[in-house]
Amino acid sequence: MRKIYTVAVVAIISIITFSFTNKNISSKVALEKNVVLTDTLTWKLLGQIDYQKKKDKTYGEVMFPVINPKLKALQGKPIVITGFIIPIDNKNYAISKNVFASCFFCGKSGPETIMGIKFKGDLPKLKTDQYVTLKGTFRYNDSDVEDWIYHVENAVITAGK
Repeated sequence: MRKIYTVAVVAIISIITFSFTNKNISSKVALEKNVVLTDTLTWKLLGQIDYQKKKDKTYGEVMFPVINPKLKALQGKPIVITGFIIPIDNKNYAISKNVFASCFFCGKSGPETIMGIKFKGDLPKLKTDQYVTLKGTFRYNDSDVEDWIYHVENAVITAGK
């Protein structure tokens, strides 16, 4: 009788072990088919920015961004970032760390919490506060006061469509 219990316990443990192993293998295959990218650029890193007062011929004295060396190294490199869509006008979007009600335009955040987007190909139809993951090329701007500090160019939506 004791042997029957031992065999049953070993069989149950084996079944449980193999069922977890199969799930891991099948999830690896699923990941290969549906590639999910994790952020390579974070809002925390984008927020590590200083400003320096400089003269501007149009606006007088202006606070210009001093870009973090880690971000300077990413100039022109592929990145992945996740955030909320903010429509700028009929043809332009930005991606934001915060939802529209708390975004840069409402005065509750700084300009480092938003990035201009240039999409690769046709302009997608997006909604305000839609949460998306973008893959694209990073570009920063530290000299033009009428442009975003950060940009995602050749952007493609990888999640949140």
